Amino acid sequence: MARPLVEVKNLVKRYPIVKGVVRQRVIGAVRAVDGISFSVNAGETVGLVGESGCGKTTAGRLLLRLITPTQGSIRFQGVDVHQLGRRDLKRIRRDMQMIFQDPYSSLSPRMTVGDLLKEPLVVHGIGDSSEREDLVFQMMDAVGLERDHMDRHPHEFSGGQRQRIAIGRALILKPKFIVADEPVSSLDASVQSQILNLLQDMQQDLGLTYLFIAHDLGVVEHISDRVMVMYLGKIVESATVDEVFENPLHPYTQALLSAVPRVGAGKRRDRVILRGGVPSAARPPSGCRFHPRCSGQLVDACREVEPPLTDVGGGHLVACHSR
Repeated sequence: MARPLVEVKNLVKRYPIVKGVVRQRVIGAVRAVDGISFSVNAGETVGLVGESGCGKTTAGRLLLRLITPTQGSIRFQGVDVHQLGRRDLKRIRRDMQMIFQDPYSSLSPRMTVGDLLKEPLVVHGIGDSSEREDLVFQMMDAVGLERDHMDRHPHEFSGGQRQRIAIGRALILKPKFIVADEPVSSLDASVQSQILNLLQDMQQDLGLTYLFIAHDLGVVEHISDRVMVMYLGKIVESATVDEVFENPLHPYTQALLSAVPRVGAGKRRDRVILRGGVPSAARPPSGCRFHPRCSGQLVDACREVEPPLTDVGGGHLVACHSR
């Protein structure tokens, strides 16, 4: 059996809460990511969804070693990313890239489109000046940019065009794995469709693997093969996209899906209104972290014991005492 492209085991990221100015002391920690494990197979798109503040972006950044985990391991093609030295890390970064949520802040306003696309090639020593220019033109064609855009700056483009530049910058090294952090959340609906179609076309052409982070379940349903639902630093449900959308088992997943507009007879779900707000990640509830907001049938264990992520059949994983 082939090894997954990415393997994550017991990944934890805590940010200390410090009190005092002169004599600082740690009084607690924000549990941004708290013991998640999953794998991503080559060629698939895994959607990671949840409310703002649940730890999705932190998890994506941990995978690429943009931040350092408190605990756990991340293996890319069998290699632990967080054990690599500087030289080996630079080499592996060619195969692991990220598309950020806001292309305006992730692209330097002082650089032209040509320089932005060329910079990864320069950093990794790929080709000479002429070869780099050819690669830049090829990527601009691939992501739908005109060649006369090469000498323009990011502020001269629309949001959708800037995201195309960001995608081209991430893909010009021909990576194997892309973390896409809400790449269409700030775009109009029509532009969202264009960018999603572009990502899928590039996946087919280059054999890419995506971790697609989003809060919009409609987008996730369109692009993903599997879906992982995250709540307060934990993965609470994971299954194929069809299984999650047709047979959601966790009350949190059911609530999220009930807010998604559905077209067609028999497809409308009863609206589930969650009680209260998301608890603090510095002081998560005991037992199941979702139990204070749960509209399902609570049992004593919900308040006392943290439910494990359990396979209930066919690779459908859910962390719920009622299942």
